[in-house]
Amino acid sequence: MLQDTIFRVEQAYWTLVYSIENLEVRRQSLGLARDLLTKNRREAEVGTIAPIEILNAEAEVATREADILLAETQVASSQDSLLTLMNLPSGGETPRPARIAPTDKPAYARRALDLDACVAVAFENRTDLQVARLDLKNKELGYNFSRNQLLPDLSFSISYWSPGLSGTQILYQDNNPLTGVVVGTVPAGARASLIDAFGLKYKNFSVGLSLSVPLNNYLNREHFGQIGLLYDQARLRIQNLEQQILLEIRNALRAVELNFKSVEAYRLARELAERKLQGEEKKLKVGLTTNYLVLWQQRDLANARSAELKALIDYNLSLSALDRSLGTGLKSKSISIADVLNKSDR
Repeated sequence: MLQDTIFRVEQAYWTLVYSIENLEVRRQSLGLARDLLTKNRREAEVGTIAPIEILNAEAEVATREADILLAETQVASSQDSLLTLMNLPSGGETPRPARIAPTDKPAYARRALDLDACVAVAFENRTDLQVARLDLKNKELGYNFSRNQLLPDLSFSISYWSPGLSGTQILYQDNNPLTGVVVGTVPAGARASLIDAFGLKYKNFSVGLSLSVPLNNYLNREHFGQIGLLYDQARLRIQNLEQQILLEIRNALRAVELNFKSVEAYRLARELAERKLQGEEKKLKVGLTTNYLVLWQQRDLANARSAELKALIDYNLSLSALDRSLGTGLKSKSISIADVLNKSDR
């Protein structure tokens, strides 16, 4: 299904965006650890801190360098997944691009959503529901036709015509052919026959009425039972599909609301982590804390930034999933099926 393909591509795109942004967060965290290590080395040279503090900073730098290697691997994997979904060649005359630079950033704007309105939109735009409705109409036509075959058939007909007589006409005595006495002939041909036909010389009328009453037509009754079963199945299929769509929309709306609140919560957590790190660095300057606690706060800040970014990506994906449930995934992205088919024919 085209909408499912578009959703998978969009999901792969936002996963790539998250991987790239997460890599940048890890690089910033590594930069903070390296700055602190440089500061500790200078202070250790003048004897203001113990050498063990340098070991703590070096261990943290090594750990964050390993985090960057993992984040770089995630970026490469996300990019390959997106390129595969986009069906870009992996070699030959048109090799794959070395890297993808996403231009769209995840949006964070609350959408006013109403369950009844969403259900109405889905019932109007879902292609699978439209196909099921067309199938039900076809089944209904077959059901009505099969039912009519079991009813009495009353036919009424009326006709009017004028024959054309061709050939030589033989005249018998007293106009009675049984006498066998020929008294003369009337010459005629095809032309005269056509003149008689189109001139309505010999007028004929016919009126008919026929009644057919089926008594024990087992074949028609069996066929009617089969068609009725298919018709009932089509109606139940639509009911089940509508219930499934309703469930999908409910879950999608819950996911949108949950992810929106998660973004707000993780954003607050990130802001608090920044303030805690600033406070810990100020305490370190006056000797009221240790390097270990500063490194700990740096790690917490990096994790908070990654969590906020992940929540923002999840919120955008939940909006895309909602559009897919509503059947508006193509319309919201201004994609026309006709344009897609035209491109595929080229």
